[in-house]
Amino acid sequence: MKSYQKLTTAVPQPAACQVEEEAAAPTPACRGKLGPWWVGSGLLVAAILLSTITVWVLRHVSGGWLRHLLPPECLLVPESHRYDCYPERHVVVTQELCESRGCCFIESPPPAGGKRGVPWCFYPPDFPSYTLESLNQTALGVVGLLVRREKAYYPRDIEMLRLDVEFETDTRLHIKITDAANPRYEVPLEVPRVTKRAENPIYSLDFSRDPFGVLLRRRVTGTVLLNTTVAPLIFADQFLQIATSLPSRFLYGLGEHRGTFLHSLDWSTLTLWARDVSPTESFNLYGAHPFYLLMEEGGDAHGVFLLNSNAMEVALQPAPGLTWRTIGGVLDFYIFLGPDPNMVIQQYQQVIGFPAMPPLWALGFHLCRWGYGSSNETWQTVRAMRNYHIPQDAQWNDIDYMDGYRDFTIDPQKFASLPSVVEDLHKHRQRYVMILDPGISSTNPHGSYWPFDEGLRRGLFLNTTRGQPLIGQVWPGFTAFADFSNPDTHQWWLENLQRFHAHVPFDGLWIDMNEPSNFMDGSEDGCPPGELDSPPYTPAVLGDSLSAKTVCASAKQKASVHYNLHNLYGLMEAKATASALIQIRGKRPFVISRSTFPSQGRYSGHWLGDNRSQWKDMYYSIPGLLSFSLFGIPLVGADICGFSGSTSEELCTRWMQLGAFYPFARNHNTQNEKAQDPTVFSPAARTAMKDVLLTRYSLLPFLYTLFHRAHLQGDTVARPLFFEFPWDVATLGLDRQFLWGRSLLVTPVLEPGMDSVTGYVPRGVWYDFYTGSSVNSSGEMLKMSAPLEHLNLHIREGAILPTQKPETTSEATRGNPLRLIVALSSSATAWGDLFWDDGESLDTFEQGSYSYLVFNVTQNIFTSTVLHASTEATEVTIGTLSIFGVREPPSKVLLNGQEKPFSYLDNQVLTVSDLGLSLSQGFSLQWL
Repeated sequence: MKSYQKLTTAVPQPAACQVEEEAAAPTPACRGKLGPWWVGSGLLVAAILLSTITVWVLRHVSGGWLRHLLPPECLLVPESHRYDCYPERHVVVTQELCESRGCCFIESPPPAGGKRGVPWCFYPPDFPSYTLESLNQTALGVVGLLVRREKAYYPRDIEMLRLDVEFETDTRLHIKITDAANPRYEVPLEVPRVTKRAENPIYSLDFSRDPFGVLLRRRVTGTVLLNTTVAPLIFADQFLQIATSLPSRFLYGLGEHRGTFLHSLDWSTLTLWARDVSPTESFNLYGAHPFYLLMEEGGDAHGVFLLNSNAMEVALQPAPGLTWRTIGGVLDFYIFLGPDPNMVIQQYQQVIGFPAMPPLWALGFHLCRWGYGSSNETWQTVRAMRNYHIPQDAQWNDIDYMDGYRDFTIDPQKFASLPSVVEDLHKHRQRYVMILDPGISSTNPHGSYWPFDEGLRRGLFLNTTRGQPLIGQVWPGFTAFADFSNPDTHQWWLENLQRFHAHVPFDGLWIDMNEPSNFMDGSEDGCPPGELDSPPYTPAVLGDSLSAKTVCASAKQKASVHYNLHNLYGLMEAKATASALIQIRGKRPFVISRSTFPSQGRYSGHWLGDNRSQWKDMYYSIPGLLSFSLFGIPLVGADICGFSGSTSEELCTRWMQLGAFYPFARNHNTQNEKAQDPTVFSPAARTAMKDVLLTRYSLLPFLYTLFHRAHLQGDTVARPLFFEFPWDVATLGLDRQFLWGRSLLVTPVLEPGMDSVTGYVPRGVWYDFYTGSSVNSSGEMLKMSAPLEHLNLHIREGAILPTQKPETTSEATRGNPLRLIVALSSSATAWGDLFWDDGESLDTFEQGSYSYLVFNVTQNIFTSTVLHASTEATEVTIGTLSIFGVREPPSKVLLNGQEKPFSYLDNQVLTVSDLGLSLSQGFSLQWL
């Protein structure tokens, strides 16, 4: 067993810290300590050693087939701490294969269901790794040299690595490991550059010398957040691996996947490689987000982001531990120390960028289906919605509006009247959104299809290794794929959109199939031999090939090869699309993308893909939208009522109730299924759907303000309960409920045949949104009445929610008087705020064209304070004040010192109506 020598960098040192081979008297910056493997595991090993040997002897010796005794160090490793030395799929790992890598081999019973369990082949504690040869102080942190003296088992091992550590802020640490001698591909993402070292970091950092490792601790609690000595660092040209212990089992993030919000650490592997596939458990889905949030004991939280866009997998195990494996790029880690989970997500977005402020209409209700069949049928659906006075802000079309499924075209027979439909939408203050795919039809006669002809002339498509456009197959047939890593492609994309907008003046864009999706594997000619398309190690991707249902990894793009850029394809298209919309419309862009990557919230929202009309799909949408809240993409939702398959009236009613509280709310349906928009159901179901949409529209001022806070500082919109109650362990696994902001609790019905729902109500006073009646919870599961027409909503004590009388569009709603709902705390205080602007202009906050109000209640006095005002605020009035939790009936109410009529109900709700106050003027209201 190798000894460990740790070098602390917890306290900035004035002089460089040089590692000596044998330091007789270590300095405070270069002290030797017992290795962290032994510190963390010694007692555990001692306790289980006897039982481990006994089990081993019984299993192997009594079987009569023992070939030779295992090295004793292998027996020291508990099952939960066995880090996989042979992660290749579809290989029966034998003792010979395992030992050829220098690893330990112990068979374990396979788990049920064909899942992967305890690895049979795992690293011994003394497996050769890198040694930290030198460590020197820099202005921002430290720089070190790592040397590997024994080759690992993947080709082109890199012998010398450069370690760069920057103490960027008191709550953010940046650790980067790359080739010391040669440049490597790095993600072309803009990240902040600091100019000075953090002065009072809330973390301390130590290094193990041999083998090299990082130990990161939280100063206040001493909790070890990272310990990378648990398994060897491997850094080959196409296989990079680093593992760490985890301080708890409460891990979230690492998308895009379908599953529970809280990940299982029971030997599960999460693969990150953008893929077009209907959301299915265990599959790698449309986007890649190498970021996790972990809740520590006691309620602290931290996050880790690996800035790497190559194919990747993250292996989780019950130690608890985690292993990153990626097949390219560098190891570029950002660690966010919080300590509050909300702060972790804010700190993450300080690196990747805050999300764009959406236009107000984006927060209304959207309606779409594939298979309207004609522009007239599309318009008939809109007209039916209007006839029933059901709110709708945007009408969408799927690919059936196109001529032969070709971008920037209209079916000349079935959709000839589409421009008139869009004109009618605009007259009714509604918007139009259409779909676009990145695959450009390549089979049209020369001169007949400008998008392809011009893209070919300018050289804007992905190319094969031979320099010719790579041809795949998507909806229009054979297609070339736009190279959005090329700035010239952005100009071509803009010109195509300008030409189309002159004919059909769309308001937003839906970019689909941008993983990119391909109906064939690779190309019409397959993929060439070589280590880009057939790398030495392929992560556990669906289809077992990097080119499965996408283009060849060897495809050439302007910025790099597709091998490196695949996971960035949707991000780059979203960036081009948002930019084009700004130039065409001069207003905030609205883009919804299927494929996503970190920083995408700056350009687009996301929908959760081609789900099914099933109850479990409705449930899984909640972990999905909460995960994307962590990823900095707050404008997110699922296809309400399900995309594929036939919905039922009950399922669609319940899903419309849940979907009315997706930040992005769209009902979408596939072709050849019965319609599922609200107008086609029974009067009772239709009314329930209409009512919950009106509830959403009444809450638009509150929702819009939440998006402003997301845009300004990275707050989440849809929020897991543990973000507000991190010390309450009962909230850590909850994913059947969520919050809007910090104060509105949504508890949907997610099962058929129910007239009640059981939900967790955290400690404190909560008020029924509709009636104002209170419940005082000790932090418990409560059964709530939930007939088919009812969605349970509760307001947290101490909150003030700005609401508005709803209309059938967001623009019409904007003109109505506001109603402020005050939910008094047990100490009779409350706070809230409101952001207000014109709802669509660019950069209103940055240019000062907005109003911002803060509401406060203390000692029976409500005050509205205008911190910033704009002309839009003069056009809106505050009509009503509803105060929940007024314990004693008031004798009188004073508005700015003048007595005012009021009502008071037995459930302790005080209401003052007909206020007629301009939003642009502060006021006070007192009850005595």
